[in-house]
Amino acid sequence: MSRAAVLDLSPGAGLMIDGVAWAVERRKPHLGRVRLVADGGARREVSFRFLANHPNCHPSSMTAAAGASRGRQPAVPGDLDPSRRDLAALRMAHLLEVATGFRSGDRMRPGPGEPKSEYDPDATTLTERRRAKAAELQALDREQARLLGLDRVGYRTLIRWENDRRRYGLIGCADERWLRPRTGHPSLTPQVREAILAVREETLHGAKVSMRTVDVKIRQYVRERFGEDVAVPGYDTLRRVWREWFGSSGARQRYARSVELPVSGGHVMVHRPGQVVALDTTVLPVMMRETVFGDPVKVHLTLALDVYTHSLTAFRLTLVSDTSVDVAMLLRDVMMPLPMRADWGEEMVWPYPGLPAAVVADFAGYQVAGLPFFAPETVTTDHGPVYRNHHLVEVQRVIGCNILPARVLKPTDKAACERAFGVIRSLLFEKLTGYTGVDVADAGADPEGDAVLTVAEMEHVIATWIVGTWQNRILGECSPHWDPGGRHSPNTLFAASFAQAGFSMNIPSPELFYELLPVHYVGRIDPKRGVKIKGLWYDDPKVLADYRGQRSTRGGKHAGEWVIRRDPRDRRAVYFQDPLSHAWQTLPWTGLPEVGNAPAFGDARVRELMKKAKACGLTPKTDAELLPVLLELIGSAVPVDRWPTQMSAAQRRDHAREEAQAAAAAVDRPKTGGEVPADAQDDVGKAVALRWPERARRTQQALDAERRRRRESVVRSTPKPPPPLGSSYLKRNVFLLARDEGDERDD
Repeated sequence: MSRAAVLDLSPGAGLMIDGVAWAVERRKPHLGRVRLVADGGARREVSFRFLANHPNCHPSSMTAAAGASRGRQPAVPGDLDPSRRDLAALRMAHLLEVATGFRSGDRMRPGPGEPKSEYDPDATTLTERRRAKAAELQALDREQARLLGLDRVGYRTLIRWENDRRRYGLIGCADERWLRPRTGHPSLTPQVREAILAVREETLHGAKVSMRTVDVKIRQYVRERFGEDVAVPGYDTLRRVWREWFGSSGARQRYARSVELPVSGGHVMVHRPGQVVALDTTVLPVMMRETVFGDPVKVHLTLALDVYTHSLTAFRLTLVSDTSVDVAMLLRDVMMPLPMRADWGEEMVWPYPGLPAAVVADFAGYQVAGLPFFAPETVTTDHGPVYRNHHLVEVQRVIGCNILPARVLKPTDKAACERAFGVIRSLLFEKLTGYTGVDVADAGADPEGDAVLTVAEMEHVIATWIVGTWQNRILGECSPHWDPGGRHSPNTLFAASFAQAGFSMNIPSPELFYELLPVHYVGRIDPKRGVKIKGLWYDDPKVLADYRGQRSTRGGKHAGEWVIRRDPRDRRAVYFQDPLSHAWQTLPWTGLPEVGNAPAFGDARVRELMKKAKACGLTPKTDAELLPVLLELIGSAVPVDRWPTQMSAAQRRDHAREEAQAAAAAVDRPKTGGEVPADAQDDVGKAVALRWPERARRTQQALDAERRRRRESVVRSTPKPPPPLGSSYLKRNVFLLARDEGDERDD
């Protein structure tokens, strides 16, 4: 029972009615009325019902009857320590037994042997019961009574406790010494307070110093500003005050400065899906086998979690640490509906009421799984370099969201995503073969040998688990603010948001893939070689036929420059938007052979290519001359059966990563005509599922095609084939003897 639940109407008690102080002068219980008197002498008579139902009537803190001094909030049971709370509950049980004869206070819930004869309300008076309770407590063992706080309880003490219990509830049974008011630091004068705050600003701006130096600076400030007559507390008092006000000084200085930065907007209340999406990357604690070479590898898992519904709206597995392009494509996945997989049943289909699955499938062009999708408004990330670059700033503008890094030393900004990693580890990853644990000391005897799942299989397992398990799990401590005690899951919260805020089904167009790629500005398209992007030339005679040697008609900051998009994961082609049709066209690398297909390579391989070409003293004039060097780096020009023994495991993993990145880029790239097949997600597994012999065969075919092209460029016409062996014997008589050298006779 709270203090405001019961009004004290005893004579002399103070009341506040509409902000005006009144005092109780006289009560008339038989009439149900009370007479009030104001400070100026004005009197007013009101009824009990009027005071009980008045919205702005509460006890005054100016009187002793209110039980709290002015400037101090009333005490509540939560202020008591657990042991003190148990003692207060014991006191209340004794008081209820005196008042009702039952320790529970309810006649319908009697305890063993209740009511006792001396506390039977039907046979005894209240005074008799109080005297019996005082005698009972006096008969207790003195040491036991002292531990229970009942060693000095008499008849008048029971009356006082009962009055406080009726007025304040459980907290009225507590000893006032248990809630002693905090006096603070009386020696902390306004001058010393000003000095402490000034020194705090000074030390925060400068380098980190010890508390002894802080003490000296505080004394220096007081002496120079207020003179030597102002007393300064001792070192221990200043150290205690400094710790209470500013916390421990164990943080690094630059982190302490970032924590003190002003926060604009204050606390953010997340109340709809997509308002805040948290991104984070971690190393997957499960060893897997890369499908190209079968070597055990570790991959990086990047998650996108909606803070309101706690839905895992998108994820990505990368064999290398994620880049800005991977983050951009992850945000694109958040906005795209998840296609159904081939082995998923009807329980995985879009289940949310208010928006039929047929409508979503009609807009998306394929059957949609039960996973929320929306346009994110704010994306919270950590301070990794992948999230702090110019490319993501452009992605932020294209998507229309704000990428907001979490504050330093503020784990609450991204706690939901960090906790999701731990939950997924305990619910899924620990059950899989090849689990490595959270620490090297906790790993198994041979985690690499235990790896059985491939990267494609792991991607399918995680996607199935998210749609089928995570989205239907009960959120224990993550209930919404409008129903804190209810049972909710990410799917039910997303469905409830339809009725609260509606749903805007904005499915992005396939061209969004190109708009999220890094952009390059080219001043002029070379008439013979096309465009040069990051050291490589790209050209297509049909696409650039009408624009060779011309400058763009674009204006603004990059006036006269052509816009070319590059995918760092696959450098075999760049993308050019036609100015007339606005259709995106692919410009292949000029070093690619006309027949066959060169293996995939990314930015890292191009840098190695240039470095090795320079080290070998090559001065290539065209990219076609660089192809043998690239093929040697990618596949090595040795017999296929000797490749596994000639290349190290690290080199094989590098090739595997390039194939995986190229496969991911192929899945992200829009299909012809803008259609996305229902099994689009399965293309990753099919594209990555290249074996070593296939990669060797592709490399050999590319090398043979390049040699054939060079031979054909040197020999313009096809040479006449030599005659078959023995054909000369058919043109002359084999029995005719040859002439001697000295024989001059005619034949």
